[in-house]
Amino acid sequence: MTPAAPVLTARALLLDMDGTLVNSDAAVERSWGVWADENGFTLDEVMKVSHGRQAHATMAVLLPDRPAERNLADNRAMLARETADTDGVVPVPGAPAFLAALAGLPHALVTSADAALAGARMAAADLPVPAVRVTAEDVTASKPDPEGFLLGAATLGIAPADCVVFEDSEAGILAARAAGMRVVGVGPRAADLGPDAHVEDLTRLRVTAAPSGGIALYLTEPAPVPTA
Repeated sequence: MTPAAPVLTARALLLDMDGTLVNSDAAVERSWGVWADENGFTLDEVMKVSHGRQAHATMAVLLPDRPAERNLADNRAMLARETADTDGVVPVPGAPAFLAALAGLPHALVTSADAALAGARMAAADLPVPAVRVTAEDVTASKPDPEGFLLGAATLGIAPADCVVFEDSEAGILAARAAGMRVVGVGPRAADLGPDAHVEDLTRLRVTAAPSGGIALYLTEPAPVPTA
């Protein structure tokens, strides 16, 4: 049952993609597995720092003395590989209904993917790409830098304090906090990262236009477990 009072209200929502709207974990791990093997890392070592960041930013964390040009070249190769590999990319539960509820309400996609990869993954998950989007080409710094979220808010014409970000990763939540925005954490990675609200997936959320204007977010109870 939807509670009487919203857990959060906002004038706009800013949405991460991977882990928030789409489950691309298998494809991400396949791509990073190739890079890890080539550069002497285990996949676990890479995945501990990769979530939410652009690939070249992850490489800079793992190989701080490596020339930026090599990281950018590897980043381009990885983006091409990921764009071509959408096997197993599916929507996060509840994402189709969530995006449908946002039709006509101010929202934007803010992702570390480039436009081609974002389009490929959203298409693979059969999700509409929001009309306003911020992708890797639009920013000079990767999450956890707040640039992407600030650009998304500015494009929508909404003050940062009036935005709520949906994120699954530490880098993304840090970026939202640095932008002065509130956060709904989505999925298990976000549970212990201090979001203002947390949901296991988007089935646990209802979105409506607020009576006084803006957007109201409601957390819902899990469906009851059938009894024999």
